[in-house]
Amino acid sequence: MVLYWLNILIVIGSVMVCAMLMLSNLPGLELLGITPNWLLIWLVTWSVKRSVWQGAIAGIAVGWIHDAIVMFPPSHVLSLVVVGVITASLNKQKYIGEDLISVALIVFFMTLLAETMLAFQHSWQHNHSLSTIWSDYQRIALTCAIITSVWTPAIYFPLNRWWQNIKIHNL
Repeated sequence: MVLYWLNILIVIGSVMVCAMLMLSNLPGLELLGITPNWLLIWLVTWSVKRSVWQGAIAGIAVGWIHDAIVMFPPSHVLSLVVVGVITASLNKQKYIGEDLISVALIVFFMTLLAETMLAFQHSWQHNHSLSTIWSDYQRIALTCAIITSVWTPAIYFPLNRWWQNIKIHNL
């Protein structure tokens, strides 16, 4: 019972740390003025070992937190739900292992997907043509995907280790 509540505390605490990192502007964390998407890293780390429903619910929660931080349309909920669902539905045993490199690659491609969805939402909500936002989108999406996947171990390694220890203790 203590491990159950401790696990809940770790999950909530780690999401809060990621949200705080989204707000911070620490030196060395940015590339071309773009910082890592810490909440997306957390979502992939969570969803990689969970069911599709858990990935979707986590995507909604993390999307709401991201929207509260940014407070500028478009909403991040849709893109993060898609990221959570796709990550949870990957057949990890067949295609990838659950090692750090595989998760960093998943984060890279999921960041590209999320940024693409945000670009389409931005174009649609603000009546901009895709050609007008294409050059900014390319720079933002690729830079965000690179910097986010580079910083993946900072979140993945401690959380994965914790969740593996919980699984061992629950057996």
